[in-house]
Amino acid sequence: MALIGASDREKIRELFKDLDGEVTITYFTQRESPLLIPGHECQFCKETRELLEEVASLSDKIHLQIKDFYRDEVQAKQLQIERIPAFILEGKARGRLRFFGIPAGYEFSTLIEDIRALSRGDLSLSPQTLQQLQTLQQNLHIQVFVTPTCPYCPRMALLAHQLAMASERVTADVVEISEFVDLAQRYRVQGVPKTVINDRLEVLGAVPEARLMQQIAQAFAPQATQTSQASQSQP
Repeated sequence: MALIGASDREKIRELFKDLDGEVTITYFTQRESPLLIPGHECQFCKETRELLEEVASLSDKIHLQIKDFYRDEVQAKQLQIERIPAFILEGKARGRLRFFGIPAGYEFSTLIEDIRALSRGDLSLSPQTLQQLQTLQQNLHIQVFVTPTCPYCPRMALLAHQLAMASERVTADVVEISEFVDLAQRYRVQGVPKTVINDRLEVLGAVPEARLMQQIAQAFAPQATQTSQASQSQP
């Protein structure tokens, strides 16, 4: 049974008509096998693969590469993939766009918009943000923790991925936090979206682009504060 309904497939196919360049999705999964050790199964690997296969089938400009997390361990380490399901989106981007977990619910729209932006090279960032990114002297790692039921999360997820599109120094991860309990505990995720910058500074809620860039600048300061509260937060 298809995960994407027939009417939604047609809507997405229409959105993909204006794709320009090629987009590659490199997906790290765990092969479904009856020999897997109990407790080591990847909870949503099968569903994530099926969803990505359906999306890729909607345009000949989208290419899906499926990798085994264990058999392709060397490549996974090179790309710093430490957990699954996970995929990397490549197209007209300078940095690295990654997604950990299944892009379900509201985050499905993040996947579709990422593909469109990567194909066409669309950047919706302000000139001030682009200038700030050009001055980065250190690598920037942004993690945006989301859940499928959070209506505010795609805004932060897409903003982080836009920053990665614009700068080779940026790696932006969107993490479906309910699938990774260890990360939820490590970063004390009690509400989403929650954004962590270089493991130094936390931004709670959906914040404007300018506000996020202020926090990024602060994260590179000698003594970065740990938490920045935002007005919107969705559990």
